[in-house]
Amino acid sequence: MATDPKAWLSLTTEQALDPSLPIVDPHHHLWDYPNNRYLLDELLEDTRGGHNVVATVFLECVSMYRKNGPEEMKPIGETEFVQGIAAMAASGIYGNNAVAAGIASLADLTLGSRVQKVLEAHIAASPNRFRGIRHATSWNESRDIRNAHTKPTKETMYSKPFREGFAVLQKLGLTFDAWMYHNQLMDLADLAKAFPDTTIILDHVGGPLGIGPYAGKQREVFEEWKRNIAAVAECPNVVVKLGGLTMTMCGFDWHKREKPPTSEELAKANGPYYLYCIEKFSVNRCMFESNFPVDKASCSYTVLWNSFKRTTEKFSASEKAALFHDTAVRVYRLKENLI
Repeated sequence: MATDPKAWLSLTTEQALDPSLPIVDPHHHLWDYPNNRYLLDELLEDTRGGHNVVATVFLECVSMYRKNGPEEMKPIGETEFVQGIAAMAASGIYGNNAVAAGIASLADLTLGSRVQKVLEAHIAASPNRFRGIRHATSWNESRDIRNAHTKPTKETMYSKPFREGFAVLQKLGLTFDAWMYHNQLMDLADLAKAFPDTTIILDHVGGPLGIGPYAGKQREVFEEWKRNIAAVAECPNVVVKLGGLTMTMCGFDWHKREKPPTSEELAKANGPYYLYCIEKFSVNRCMFESNFPVDKASCSYTVLWNSFKRTTEKFSASEKAALFHDTAVRVYRLKENLI
């Protein structure tokens, strides 16, 4: 990749396909780190690339935690921060994209039943947009693979405190975003069966790995992933986000090329994963996502959504509506007056 990521991304540009199709992007982040800023201006620069992005959903990323107070309450700062950006977007002066119409922040489920006060504080900080949490459980025994910031173990999803905390989500009517690797999908199936009344949203098609011990084993990983994702799909309370495969950990190595991939190349490489999920879950339990700016390491926003549209070019209008808009609106209970 070029020294300047923006210059590198500009080497592959495309016009947006089917530009009138309404899109809800159900997965992006917002942060302000040293030399790495992705706030409202940066997000809108991406979403204004020609696609009709009408609303988005924010996912936790350890952003703007409170400086002081009890450790478990510090993530409330992230909800407060995003609620503020959402209010800016809702003013209308930045256009018609309802940024962060839904918010999923972090609450530590290993607190057990004590997590209820944290969840209630999130709701109080954003009563009109807070919809659930993501407590990442991504774990792998290889030192070449980074585990989640929540410091999970192999047994986290089975632990008594975690499941006691998980039970509170149903009590408060909140969703759970699941971020894990493909080697943990059967653990998610077990969790989903234990809590059939809680909506679980599987991020990034279950995280198929392509680095470390999985490098060069894409075919083997794909076959294992297919078996496990099919088991997860049997749980009617689980929906899946179609995206995330342009993360560097997936092993396609787009970021190492002289030029970014085209949407045709992405559709050819990633389409089999998305189409298999749609086959197993149905369009009403699938939603395309950008996972920006993380996936921006490999391609631009416009090219990424073009690849999704190429993958589904033979789908009916109603099927496309579900995949690009309706499923996200329903699952995250996005309010009409906010989008």
